[in-house]
Amino acid sequence: MPRAIVSPSVLASDFGQLSAECKRMIKGGAEWLHMDVMDGHFVPNITMGAPILSCVSKSVPGIFMDCHMMVAQPEKWVDDIADAGGSLYCFHLEATSDPLQIIDHIHERKMKAGVAISPDTPSTAVTDEIAEAADMLLVMTVYPGRGGQKFLERCVPKVAELRARFPDKDIEVDGGVGPKTIDVCADAGSNVIVAGTAIFNAPDPEQVISLLKSTVDAAQAKIAQKA
Repeated sequence: MPRAIVSPSVLASDFGQLSAECKRMIKGGAEWLHMDVMDGHFVPNITMGAPILSCVSKSVPGIFMDCHMMVAQPEKWVDDIADAGGSLYCFHLEATSDPLQIIDHIHERKMKAGVAISPDTPSTAVTDEIAEAADMLLVMTVYPGRGGQKFLERCVPKVAELRARFPDKDIEVDGGVGPKTIDVCADAGSNVIVAGTAIFNAPDPEQVISLLKSTVDAAQAKIAQKA
């Protein structure tokens, strides 16, 4: 299985000090920063776009921006996000009828490609062809559109289903994940962990990042022993 990666969700950060917040997370052990881009169409909320990502990229050299595109026309924004310094472009399967073409475009722009599924979308919507083309699969454990929602445990079996089909793929979970919910996610086989309020609002974010990572490592070791 791929290695454990923690991607703090900046939706829970102080937007007035976004670059400083990203640096604080990297200093605390985060490898990726999860950037929630919302357009007010695919989801009702509006957050940030390429101009803000570009500023962060310039202010935080070497940052890996894990861009979660909650947008209605994901094909429209690939170039803008690449130009802004995006590292991974993750779009929603529900927002397109031609995911393979978008994945090709993302790769042409030298970004990793991610494919996300919302709580009501079954794991079978991710075909073998899509998963093999993508670098990462994202299983949403809340409805996309706003931070701080309650974790939906009914989404976890989808992680296990995808892990069984794609043992070497990065599988990300996003939504309501923190110290209280990490065990079920890790045991199901997720290795990329998005957490917002659980990290940013913690008195010691470094400790939370370390706990999330070590829980994934321990779960993977258990899975490897069974194999």
